[in-house]
Amino acid sequence: MEHVSVNPWVALAYLVAGVCFILALRGLSSPATSQRGNRLGMIGMGIAVVTTLLTHGVASIAEIGIAIAIGGAIGIVTARRIQMTDMPQLVAAFHSLVGMAAVLVGMAAYLNPSAFGILVEDGSDILLNSRIELGLGVAIGAITFSGSVIAFLKLNGNMSGKPIILPARHLINLGTLAAIIVLVGLFHLNTPMLFWAILGLSFAIGFLLIIPIGGADMPVVVSMLNSYSGWAAAAMGFTLHNTAMIITGALVGSSGAILSYIMCRAMNRSFISVIAGGFGAEASAGSGEAKEQRPWKRGSAEDAAFLMSQAEQVIIVPGYGMAVAQAQHILREMTDKLKAHGVRVKFAIHPVAGRMPGHMNVLLAEANVPYDDVFELEDINSEFAQSDVAFVIGANDVTNPAAKTDKTSPIYGMPVLDVEKAKTVLFIKRSMGGVGYAGVDNDVFYMDNTMMLLADAKKMVEEIVKALD
Repeated sequence: MEHVSVNPWVALAYLVAGVCFILALRGLSSPATSQRGNRLGMIGMGIAVVTTLLTHGVASIAEIGIAIAIGGAIGIVTARRIQMTDMPQLVAAFHSLVGMAAVLVGMAAYLNPSAFGILVEDGSDILLNSRIELGLGVAIGAITFSGSVIAFLKLNGNMSGKPIILPARHLINLGTLAAIIVLVGLFHLNTPMLFWAILGLSFAIGFLLIIPIGGADMPVVVSMLNSYSGWAAAAMGFTLHNTAMIITGALVGSSGAILSYIMCRAMNRSFISVIAGGFGAEASAGSGEAKEQRPWKRGSAEDAAFLMSQAEQVIIVPGYGMAVAQAQHILREMTDKLKAHGVRVKFAIHPVAGRMPGHMNVLLAEANVPYDDVFELEDINSEFAQSDVAFVIGANDVTNPAAKTDKTSPIYGMPVLDVEKAKTVLFIKRSMGGVGYAGVDNDVFYMDNTMMLLADAKKMVEEIVKALD
């Protein structure tokens, strides 16, 4: 593809596409406007793609059209078949594809620089600035690809979600990153081995960075990889002299970085500590079983149905257990029946509940839970003390009061939902043996106002719905 000078109309088209992307991000910030935001993003991408194809010397429009058709068909089939509970690993897989696309573009530009217009005037070598862009682009793309593959394997259950701690991992990671930076700095030398060394080390560091990160940090990892994919695309945009790619990559990269910061703040964690090695890695390296046997109360579906039907307000706290059991639809049915009994029902969402940012919001939206019933932590936490029932379905670490009291706990300082302040806590859990991803026991299980409902989340809610009838 040969670069052609950009005329004002092309610049205007890319500007319109960029505005569409910005409005898309704005729309995606709220469930109520997310569909409109998604459509604006599609329109912006359509404008950018068509403009690029019309203003560049493309070898074969037919081949590109076939590739677009194949990719579109795969996307449509995937979107129709994918379960909402599998969305985190799908997002990780998509990030890996973006990273690999950046790597392939970088390889093509390095192997055939004349086609990309990045040679010096005499054609003897690649431009210095283009070499820097290529080095950074393939490095970030390779890290995004390999890191996203590991994230996918962890989220999909093909690899343990617990941190995999390698000996001297910090030394290895720092050494590898330093080597990549040095090689990018030396890339001005006309030595082909430097390019392939950068590529190989970048693939390696992607694996090394994500392997020691545990399941509790997955929301941060997903948003972080999203940011990486954006910066990789932006770097390739400079190589291709494509303004739309630069704008799009910068938007994705910056929004992903901001989201990573928000996730870290919600967990009271620094971004560096997450990358350095796994949430509660040392504490959760054991078996993941509760530390001690303490007295607790067991309840039934009939007990839960009676307590909630007599309540004035019930706050439901969903977690990853709800996602695994695919209980969101029957949970919506339960809320409808409670409302028919005159009960006020609200949903409390923790920023890092689930396996990716907004995971619980997506599942509740799929079940058509009204947006007005869903509240973020800071908006609803004060209401638990005035609520009759806190109904926790598959959430653990985000409701653990140890985060507020136990300075030795790996989750200390993380803002949590104050479910223990409700008059009654109904806690759905498969068994009393396991603990959350952080590997710490939850004192709420053993409180006098807590009733444990031990069962698969979907089956328990189905039984509660029957009891409400």
